Amino acid sequence: MRGRGIQLLSQVLLQCYSLLQEKEVLHLVLFYENRLQDHHLVIPSVLQGLRALSMCEVLSPGLAVSVLKAIFQEVHVQSLLQLDRHTVYSIITNFMGTREEELKGLGADFTFGFIQVMDGEKDPRNLLVAFQIVRDLIAKNYALGPFVEELFEVTSCYFPIDFTPPPNDPHGIQREDLILSLRAVLASTPQFAEFLLPLLIEKMDSDLQSAKLDSLQTLTACCAIYGQKELQEFLPSLWSSLRREVFQTASEKVEAECLAALHALSACLSCSVLSSDTEDLLDSFLSSILQDCRHHLCEPDMKLVWPSAKLLQAAAGASLRAYHCVTSSVLPLLLEQYTKHPQSSQRRTILEMLLGFLELQQKWGHVEEDESTLLSLRAPVCSVVFSALTDPSVQLQLVGIRALTVLGSLQALVPGFLSPSDLELVVDHLIRLALHEEDSQSSEAAMEAAGSLAPLYPKVFSGHMVPRLEEELQSERQEESPRDRCSLRQRCLQALAAVSTHTSIVTETVPVLLQHFRKVQKGSEAGNAQDMVSVCQSLHRVALQCQQDAESCWYYHQTVVPCLLAMAVQAAMQESTHPLLGKALLEEEVLAAMVPVISAATTHLSPELAAQSVSHVVPLFLDGEVSFLPQNSFPCSFQPFEDGECLEAQRRLVALLMAFVCSLPRNVAIPQQERLLRELLVLSCSCNCSFTATTAAKCFAGLVNKHLAGQQLDEILQLAVNRMELGLAEGPCRMQALTLLLWVTKALVLRYHPLSSRLTDKLLGLLGDTELGPTAADGFSLLMAESPDVLHKGCHADVRIMFRQRFFTDNVPKLVQGFHGAGPDVKANYLKGLSHVLNHLPKPVLVTELPTLLSLLLEALSCSDRVVQLSTLSCLQPLLLEAPQIMSLHIDTLVTKFLSLTSSPTMAVRIAALRCAHALTSLPTTVLLPYKARVIRALAKPLDDKKRLVRKEAVAARGEWFLLGSPGR
Repeated sequence: MRGRGIQLLSQVLLQCYSLLQEKEVLHLVLFYENRLQDHHLVIPSVLQGLRALSMCEVLSPGLAVSVLKAIFQEVHVQSLLQLDRHTVYSIITNFMGTREEELKGLGADFTFGFIQVMDGEKDPRNLLVAFQIVRDLIAKNYALGPFVEELFEVTSCYFPIDFTPPPNDPHGIQREDLILSLRAVLASTPQFAEFLLPLLIEKMDSDLQSAKLDSLQTLTACCAIYGQKELQEFLPSLWSSLRREVFQTASEKVEAECLAALHALSACLSCSVLSSDTEDLLDSFLSSILQDCRHHLCEPDMKLVWPSAKLLQAAAGASLRAYHCVTSSVLPLLLEQYTKHPQSSQRRTILEMLLGFLELQQKWGHVEEDESTLLSLRAPVCSVVFSALTDPSVQLQLVGIRALTVLGSLQALVPGFLSPSDLELVVDHLIRLALHEEDSQSSEAAMEAAGSLAPLYPKVFSGHMVPRLEEELQSERQEESPRDRCSLRQRCLQALAAVSTHTSIVTETVPVLLQHFRKVQKGSEAGNAQDMVSVCQSLHRVALQCQQDAESCWYYHQTVVPCLLAMAVQAAMQESTHPLLGKALLEEEVLAAMVPVISAATTHLSPELAAQSVSHVVPLFLDGEVSFLPQNSFPCSFQPFEDGECLEAQRRLVALLMAFVCSLPRNVAIPQQERLLRELLVLSCSCNCSFTATTAAKCFAGLVNKHLAGQQLDEILQLAVNRMELGLAEGPCRMQALTLLLWVTKALVLRYHPLSSRLTDKLLGLLGDTELGPTAADGFSLLMAESPDVLHKGCHADVRIMFRQRFFTDNVPKLVQGFHGAGPDVKANYLKGLSHVLNHLPKPVLVTELPTLLSLLLEALSCSDRVVQLSTLSCLQPLLLEAPQIMSLHIDTLVTKFLSLTSSPTMAVRIAALRCAHALTSLPTTVLLPYKARVIRALAKPLDDKKRLVRKEAVAARGEWFLLGSPGR
């Protein structure tokens, strides 16, 4: 009865403790303290009341100490239930937050009392609170007195944490939470060092990897607050344990944590403040490391060479002082060993180690000459790197190129490291490797290195490398085969683009690329189109590299865009009078390659400069205003939107207009926009050329997507709907009308425009059309996929988040309904459309809808359409990994379908089916075992497939099925 009465009072207090007055609190505290002496059944309710009172702001001075003393004396906390123990921790936490000075008045008695409370705690919920209390005791400088070791023992007994949360744990406490909380306690004060470091050394020797990792991570955390005094006694043992683990471990995780701990130890010793009579332990510690590791560097073929190098680099990377101490001993040795070992594989190992030490220098920024070990070794280091670049071994060349990049970057940190003649030699090597090295890896690496170094030495690269590349580009060596000349030109173009990473270099390389483009345009070789595409790819790379620099971006735009437009207009005008001149430039692949160049040159313009440019480009296409183009003396007027067969070539240039206007920022006004939209609409529906009609439709859609909502947009959209309905009804332009419908629908779906649902319904209706149905079904892929040239965020399109999920929710039920009601000749169209939608849907969304759609997906596998099969397989493969329980229900059908499709006449389908058969092994083993023998027999056939890629997938899949059910799987 007393217990029930106190329980009621405590429940009331928990609701109204903030309303109590000081005298009431005093009276209640005295009452509750007295009740702590009552029967143990009453204690939980008493503690709840005290928890309520501990939150009162009007608590009189001295009462907090009185309550805690009473709890410490009268309550055996660890005999209570978990919730009641948690209540005690909450009372202590509340008082520590509001009555800190009073509790500190207890001195070490408070610490001792808490140790008694916590001793023996096992529940993870309580431990998280208890660990926080210990952290606060230390961080807020409570007196620990003679109880430092006891406080350490009461917390360190949990180290290392061995806790696995029960399944469906409602509290959500993870092992990592406890590990981090305990680590914060153990690494909170140097006073624990003499007890903790022996414990860590002991646990490093454990057979449990988790214990090793926890110990190493805790050691790393401790080094942040320890000094030389705390570490001195234990350094030999710590180094011995770390060395042994790195030399012997097979675990990359353990090795990485050992190296991090060694780095932390070295940093701690580097930062320790020393008195005049104190020994500097850093030198002796590093001497031990050098003594144990240095001699292994002389054995580049032995297994301990890399562990030794990693240990030395970890120690050296901790401070500039440590770096000088280690490198002054190691670098001369490595340079000597490089000369002693003639084999390329050995030299590669030595150079990679050398490269690791050179890269560390970059951490310290500018270094005075008299402090740099590197300056004294400048000549041998350069000699070693340059010799690697001329070695026949590609792997050694690649390391040499990386080292060359690091050497170049060191010049800014160690002035005078590379002389002008060294820099010219660097450029010579890069040109030779980029242009003439047979192996493409070395060539590409050299180009990347040139791009990295060019911003550091723009004068050297613009004055030395660019002219050499231009000369090579223009040279016509008679002794070379046409294939070799083509390969050299390709590499020259790629190198010119790679090196264009600084404004002053861009102003040199862009004119060279454009001049070569003009030269190729005027040529008559069969490979003209491919050469032009190569130039465009290089120009595109330069454009991307210019985007982050406003000056480069504007120079590039005003140089390249008018030039490309001028050449295209010239070629289009000559097409009618001189069909052979400039014809290559008007081919689809060349115009398609020019599109990303113009787009990339436009997307990052400021609104002011973009407005200046658009005021020239749009009048060019609408009014034939060519005055802003270079070399603008054209034989006739430019009228791409006029009728006439002779203007077909001019109409193809709408692709370039699309690239420009669809890449403009949304806040840039487009002159004569309504007229432009009407012209594009007419062209997209009436042009017989598929390329022109499609680019006009894409341009129209790109502008509509960014158009401000309002009456003007509604009118142009209604005009477009009327055009599309008329074109889809009958006549020769049905395909053009469908293309327009697809792109306009995508433009509106992305921005959540109300008309998008009406247009999507129209598209769904076309799936039942025998002529347009297959194309309409493929159109669902266009609606869901990322478009490379228009209607994506990179070109400032209006793309709303989760538009795919919304499209799925609105339209998949209609697709399913349409499939069930469709005739047998068009059912495949609905399946194809559905598989395209599902294929582009985020997998977490798809998994939730899987139970309702899986039967339809399995039916799609029986469809004869290869696109449907391929799309469905690529959709099912990740679902086997992410939703194994649902997929297990259909295992029989899945096995049958996948094995059947491994014999498909289409290689891509065979590969996808084998990947799905492989993914089946992620399902529960008990479900798969009845099918193991059957699958292994069936997968023997594709092992002899005529295509290597199919055989590769068959080997991987069959191997997993063989291992199914094996021990340890």
